[in-house]
Amino acid sequence: MTPPATRSSDARNLTRRRKAAIVVQMLLAEGVRPPIAKLPDDHQIDLTRELGSLQLVDLNTLHAVAEEFSRELEQVGLTAPSGMDAALAALSAHISPTAAARLRSEAASAAGLDPWFAITCLTSAELRPILESEAIEICAILLSKLPVSKAAEVLGLLPGDRARRITFFVSQTSAVSPQSVARIGRALAADYCNTPVPAFPHPPVDRVGAILNQSQQITRDSVLEGLGQDDPDFAEKVRRAIFTFVHIPQRLQPADVPRILRAVDQPVLVTALAAALAIEGPESQSAGFILSNISQRLAESLREEINERGKVRKQDGEAAMTAIVTAIRSSEQAKEITLIVPWGEETA
Repeated sequence: MTPPATRSSDARNLTRRRKAAIVVQMLLAEGVRPPIAKLPDDHQIDLTRELGSLQLVDLNTLHAVAEEFSRELEQVGLTAPSGMDAALAALSAHISPTAAARLRSEAASAAGLDPWFAITCLTSAELRPILESEAIEICAILLSKLPVSKAAEVLGLLPGDRARRITFFVSQTSAVSPQSVARIGRALAADYCNTPVPAFPHPPVDRVGAILNQSQQITRDSVLEGLGQDDPDFAEKVRRAIFTFVHIPQRLQPADVPRILRAVDQPVLVTALAAALAIEGPESQSAGFILSNISQRLAESLREEINERGKVRKQDGEAAMTAIVTAIRSSEQAKEITLIVPWGEETA
């Protein structure tokens, strides 16, 4: 016996779940693949059950549901990420590390949120100790949950034997139940995704070095002398982190000199070079390095302006040289240039 069709007179009484099933069936019939897999598992199961009980739908009801669905789409003015996981993925590059870490912690512990999302947000360096210390079976499941590119990257950080054992056990994970994977994800997230975030984004050495980069020479020398008495090891690390005008020949690529000068106002550049050339020492060498790595015409023009500039006050000269250093640092932070690492400091 053929089951009765859903009548148009019943369309107003259909549940939203039944209407969703009808819309999905329409899309499937047209060869469209709706992103059902992005729904929570419970919603996927409910939708599948509803679709299984749908049976026959008369043409008038089909048209009524399609028109209602179309009207609702036309009223949509803005779409946003669905769920906390998607929202964090969309905003991860725009919020502070502290806020992102708190949200990942929530994702690791709150009901209804996928703990594996918090785990996959960890960097390769943060994932490495997990894959080095956890049981091989756990590591195989973790590796399987990572995006392919990140899995390949973190696998390359592991010792060869460990990497081979983990990849072998990936082949043994086909029988693992989704419940077990979810349980493992919650355990890993609880252990590794609740790490407190430092209050400052950069380590102390870099922060002190950046401050002294912008300080006057007399202040920098005095601070370094005091640090050397209080903590010689820290003082030495700060010295290596400092980049000043005198370090330009050793740290700046010759080909990057024109790029840097475009970011410095001409009067400031002339003042810095005039002050540096008037000093017998590394400052004049830095000025010579700059002039020798630009076009001959520009170098001659700058030398003429330097001669016309005359004597420069020490304070003005230091400020101008600091402006050039700031331009170099800004370009480095923007990844427009790469500074040369002094020999012997690569592993410091």
